[in-house]
Amino acid sequence: MYSIKVEQLVRHFGKNVAVDDVSFNVDSGEIFGFLGPNGAGKTTTINMLCTLLRPTSGSAIVNGYDVDKQQALVRQSIGIIFQDASLDDKLTGRENLLFHGMLYGLSADDFSNKSAKLLDMVELTGRAEEVVQNYSGGMKRRLEIARGLLHNPKVLFLDEPTLGLDPQTRRHIWDYLITLRERQGVTMFMTTHYMEEAEHCDRIAIIDHGKIVGLDTPEALKAMVGDDIIIATTDDNEQASRRLHKSHGVDTRVGPENELIIETERGDQFIPEMMSVLTDQIQGTISVKSVSLRRPTLEDVFVKLTGHAMRDQNAGDKEKVRSGMRRWRGR
Repeated sequence: MYSIKVEQLVRHFGKNVAVDDVSFNVDSGEIFGFLGPNGAGKTTTINMLCTLLRPTSGSAIVNGYDVDKQQALVRQSIGIIFQDASLDDKLTGRENLLFHGMLYGLSADDFSNKSAKLLDMVELTGRAEEVVQNYSGGMKRRLEIARGLLHNPKVLFLDEPTLGLDPQTRRHIWDYLITLRERQGVTMFMTTHYMEEAEHCDRIAIIDHGKIVGLDTPEALKAMVGDDIIIATTDDNEQASRRLHKSHGVDTRVGPENELIIETERGDQFIPEMMSVLTDQIQGTISVKSVSLRRPTLEDVFVKLTGHAMRDQNAGDKEKVRSGMRRWRGR
């Protein structure tokens, strides 16, 4: 059973095609990662699924409701946790939850029962009567997760849920999310720039230039890259690339820290051959400062499919999300 079903979704902004014939399904209870570089169509797709934007064409069904024709029903059945804090710092943790519960028409008894369980789940019961301005970043994020779950959404949209948090707090947040999926079967649709976090996803879709360029499990996506990854630091990457291509027919690329990246089937056997080529005294020795070997990562998959390394959203993208969230709350 699908919690989200997207078919040939298209969104135009004037002559610009932001989302171009996108189709995918998200299974019930699945943690689904949605990755893409800036301007790829990621935010636009999420905004359509959350009813913040209407599609130009195509269809999207969330929890059995059409995002274009049944917007109110979609909004009632989803929770949204965006990367920018949206809590009222002057209210206590419990009061923030109460305000959200009132918006969704929860009865006093229903609110009391649900808020108690959620505060316990995110380990904030003892701090619920404190004003939120005294909370740490991790506590605020945990409270936002509790708030997003208060009305029992079937699908939870999370935009960079751990951005800016320290590693220990990020691990705790993921513990809560995985527990939530196991206990309540909530479907999660999330974005992240932390590739190690994307490993938690059951499946990942990668979007670029408005199109889905990869969709599979993390392991299957990494198998697409296949080869070992050799990372070398040299004093002349351009010359090193030419020599290796001429001697072994291998293609190289330069990484974000000016390191030379080579993909090859048997990296352990190739490294001695590579060193021999680069340090050949007849052609002129190229200094190799460091060499390392590793298996492919999701970052390698992302670079291979999009040509970009993962990077933070720019200010314009963040403002689009903030603006959309304000519209969503006002409905």
